[in-house]
Amino acid sequence: MIRLSTRAQNIKPSPTIGMATKAKQLKAEGKDVISFAVGEPDFPTPENICEAARRALVEGKTKYTPASGIPELKEAICRKTAADLGVTYKPSQVCVSNGGKHALMNIWQALINPGDEVIVFAPYWVSYPAQIELCGGQVKVIATSGADDFQPDLEMVADAVGDRTVAILINSPSNPSGAVLTEETVRGLCEIATQNDLVIVSDEIYKHLLYDGRKHFSPLHVEGMAERTIIADGVAKTYSMTGWRIGWLLGPEEFVAACSSIQSQATSNPNSIAQWAAVEALTGPQESVEAMRRQFEKRRDMIVPALQAMEGVQCPTPGGAFYVFPDISACLGREIRGRRIETDEDLAMCLLEEFWVSLVPGSAFGTPGYIRISFACSMEDIEKGLQRIQEALQ
Repeated sequence: MIRLSTRAQNIKPSPTIGMATKAKQLKAEGKDVISFAVGEPDFPTPENICEAARRALVEGKTKYTPASGIPELKEAICRKTAADLGVTYKPSQVCVSNGGKHALMNIWQALINPGDEVIVFAPYWVSYPAQIELCGGQVKVIATSGADDFQPDLEMVADAVGDRTVAILINSPSNPSGAVLTEETVRGLCEIATQNDLVIVSDEIYKHLLYDGRKHFSPLHVEGMAERTIIADGVAKTYSMTGWRIGWLLGPEEFVAACSSIQSQATSNPNSIAQWAAVEALTGPQESVEAMRRQFEKRRDMIVPALQAMEGVQCPTPGGAFYVFPDISACLGREIRGRRIETDEDLAMCLLEEFWVSLVPGSAFGTPGYIRISFACSMEDIEKGLQRIQEALQ
């Protein structure tokens, strides 16, 4: 029998993928399951991007590329970053990876020594703690609340900084809450990072999905922060390219070189065809980005009032991404179809097995008493799923 490492024994599978797998099993059994579980745009990848991939195939661009990405894509990332954020990067400050998750993993491997601490805000994306711990780090979790639009308390952040703290991780707009950090919050976090010689790792994968006229405010917009900020980003959410697996990180040249070396030994280059498709995504027509954003905003404007009208549900209005993260703690302690509902996990499983609605319990994101609902699905599915949730809670 093969002996598993402690690392392998301690890692837990992604709860979001677990719920999606269970939903697929029920669908295979013929159940009409409405899936609110997976954070994946339901739109097709824009045709100009697909055509660029076909063209790359015809042109034989199927060989190894430089481990950290083709020059053309790095240059496109630099130009797009300058246009989006007003900050200039050189191609040597870019490492293209196998998706945004891989970019984050490269960051932690290059940044963390055993026992180092990273401050993370709950609710957090499920992979953040797992990745940090896989790299030998420790997570310092600071809870936030929907009542405060999930903005972290800056005094709590400052108090949490210890001798082994190396970084503060932010994700705005957020998965799972859809919350957008205010300029005041970001500036406050930058001040804490500067005073304590910390790095800010900013996951900006949802920055193009903002609502109500909001503007993205990055740590890079704060003077002097470029030298202590690492950006993780990618094409997955903005261009509906989740399966293409192209992400990247941006940062100081020496740090990015270390990340590139790590990647060269771990995976080598990202998919060559997907890289050329990503060049087209970043440099080609951008109308599809705004079209998808508008559709997501319409869906948000449908789902939030419906949830707020349900007894026992408190639902903050997300400022970005494509998730709502309602507080359902007042709904716990009751019975639904003979099942005792004590936790958000109980409610999520009951909704799936009894009402065929798949969503993710807030405990998976470090925030018990909440649920995450993705509205990256059709208006028809949203309406049908909401009716089932309403039926369950009644």
